[in-house]
Amino acid sequence: MSSAVKTSAPKIADDELSFFNQTQTMELKPLSCKRHISPTLGELLKRVEDAQSDTSGPNTPRPHRVLDVSYACSSVSSSYPFVLSFKNLTYSVKVRQKMSFSSCFSRNDKSLHNLEAVESNKISVNTKVLLNDISGEAREGEIMAVLGASGSGKSTLIDALADRISKESLKGSVTLNGEVLESSLSKVISAYVMQDDLLFPMLSVEETLMFSAEFRLPRSLSKSKKRARVQALIDQLGLRNAAKTVIGDEGHRGVSGGERRRVSIGIDIIHDPILLFLDEPTSGLDSTSAFMVVKVLQRIAQSGSIVIMSIHQPSYRILSLLDRLIFLSHGQTVFSGSPTCLPHFFAEFGHPIPENENRTEFALDLIRELEEDPEGTKNLVEFNKSWQAKKDQGNNYFHSGPKLSLKDAISASISRGKLVSGAPNNTTGLTSSVPTFANPCWIEMMVVAKRSLTNSSRMPELFGIRLGAVLLTGIILATMFWRLDNSPRGAQERLGFFAFAMSTTFYTCAEAIPVFLQERYIFMRETAYNAYRRSSYVLAHSIISIPSLIFLSFTFAAITFWAVGLAGGLSGFFFFLFTIFASFWAGSSFVTFLSGVVAHVMLGYTVVVAILAYFLLFSGFFITRDRIPVYWLWFHYLSLVKYPYEGVLQNEFDDPVKCFVRGVQMFDNTPLRLVPDSVKVNLLKSISDTLGMNITSTTCVTTGSDILKQQGITDISKWNCLWITLAWGFFFRILFYFSLLLGSKNKRR
Repeated sequence: MSSAVKTSAPKIADDELSFFNQTQTMELKPLSCKRHISPTLGELLKRVEDAQSDTSGPNTPRPHRVLDVSYACSSVSSSYPFVLSFKNLTYSVKVRQKMSFSSCFSRNDKSLHNLEAVESNKISVNTKVLLNDISGEAREGEIMAVLGASGSGKSTLIDALADRISKESLKGSVTLNGEVLESSLSKVISAYVMQDDLLFPMLSVEETLMFSAEFRLPRSLSKSKKRARVQALIDQLGLRNAAKTVIGDEGHRGVSGGERRRVSIGIDIIHDPILLFLDEPTSGLDSTSAFMVVKVLQRIAQSGSIVIMSIHQPSYRILSLLDRLIFLSHGQTVFSGSPTCLPHFFAEFGHPIPENENRTEFALDLIRELEEDPEGTKNLVEFNKSWQAKKDQGNNYFHSGPKLSLKDAISASISRGKLVSGAPNNTTGLTSSVPTFANPCWIEMMVVAKRSLTNSSRMPELFGIRLGAVLLTGIILATMFWRLDNSPRGAQERLGFFAFAMSTTFYTCAEAIPVFLQERYIFMRETAYNAYRRSSYVLAHSIISIPSLIFLSFTFAAITFWAVGLAGGLSGFFFFLFTIFASFWAGSSFVTFLSGVVAHVMLGYTVVVAILAYFLLFSGFFITRDRIPVYWLWFHYLSLVKYPYEGVLQNEFDDPVKCFVRGVQMFDNTPLRLVPDSVKVNLLKSISDTLGMNITSTTCVTTGSDILKQQGITDISKWNCLWITLAWGFFFRILFYFSLLLGSKNKRR
């Protein structure tokens, strides 16, 4: 037997290389053997490079096809199989109980004994069991499918196996090759594909997979090898014809639903994980697309992975691709085994499957009928336990040799090209052979920034709308406050201009709310399995936001500064520009932090608008600091508008020589402003005689420093106001990081 294997191996390799020299399209063929192995992506990559080097010339076109990477039918078994075992998994949650008014009033008439009985009954009703003592195993090279009606616990079981349920809440054990699978290791060797296709809409299929490769593949792998790996994966997923097409969304036409689903799978298997979990991968797809998706999953499993998926109702063709089934009903196992065992199982139970009927459809219909009975599926659950107990255990064909420890099995898989291609093979521990993150922080930042800029650059209308809002606001303010003079009324109008200008910069930052909310679940999916660090995401998005903020700040400052006639010359303009930028920075950081806390767009807008209104109210414009009640004074110092508002006021009025009120102008803001100037002069003489000082019509009565004192702006210098505003921005970015750290665990409690 061993000699036969040795002689057949070279032939298999030659057959595989022939894929790249054929001119016709290779069609997928059903596999006739139960157990065989396929090349890993690392091995497939080498074949891609070899085939590319064997072409006749650089301009020779390569045929594109759907690539079937499975070996020919063979009895060769994997030497180092992985077995994921789970025993006695139990998970329950507390649900809210609706209490009627009658029960509340009736409690007053109950005795203490009855009240305690009601309370104990309330506790039992409030606990809902989602998983009830579920056991089983999934093996390398196989697809294990979890089936059941809606609410049966399919997704909950997938989450439990994928370490997406808190260890404190989940009872039971999950082991890989007999060793407890720790969370830190599970994140590295596994991938989870959500039911929703969470992708950047304006990236093409090839770009999406390439960015995933840059995240998950190490820096030691060259750019050309990463690109070749992506091309091999595109062939494996059958996405060659859609490689240059954008993903698309509601407003942009893109790839089909089946292609989107395969892309979602591709971004999570770019590093060839050992464990692959999928939640309803065929949901919403037509029968052909669903079959192609499961066919891809079969090839992934045959390359040395354990594939576990939930599926609602597989077709006959899909059922032929599945190796192991688990049927659930209200969190309990009603069947576990091979699809070929279904007829025998239900025949023994007394409900034989008709010959021409889909086995899974019959099973699901029967389970649904039993669930409607008073006893439910209790009899079926008990029958399954007895049937499993007496089932023949002699078909364990996987364990042809001694099973390796988990560390050695993972090292062997890495040497075959799985997980992180190019990882060192001479390592002695799991932590060194499988690093937590594939790349250092600065590379992650570059990839995050490049992906975000690429996606947003194809939707220029988003930045265009914000720029248009700033331009329109600047033009309106410039024309409304055109060339303000240095009269008392002009000084008052300058105060209004600065208050509106500073608050507007914060309000225009509200557009940042949906930016992260649209990426929230993409971020949670990618960070849940260590594609990149949360800190890299925060730093990258902070850095790429700065150029646009500088451009918006310069646009607003250039339109308004000279048109309004603000003071300070060129130095005053630059301070005004820096303050506008600091306001944009602080406002953008504040709104970004709120988007990390509030999960709904409309709720986020409501909270932002309300809080910014409070900031403006306590900024010192409507009521000065010395007039604010003591119990609200703390909010005055927390106001983001306070510091840029006070900074630009000092930049404008902090000049002891510049005068804003002279002689007769004292009466401009009083009822005496309408009397003739001669009367005002006589009034000034009377005031001079009374005060013992000479006040003429040209005497300066109020300087810029006096206006600052009237506004209560005396405690912080203008440069400190600028630094504090910038510091607020950094502070909220740090809070945003902690909100992601604490609020995106992506685990059930």
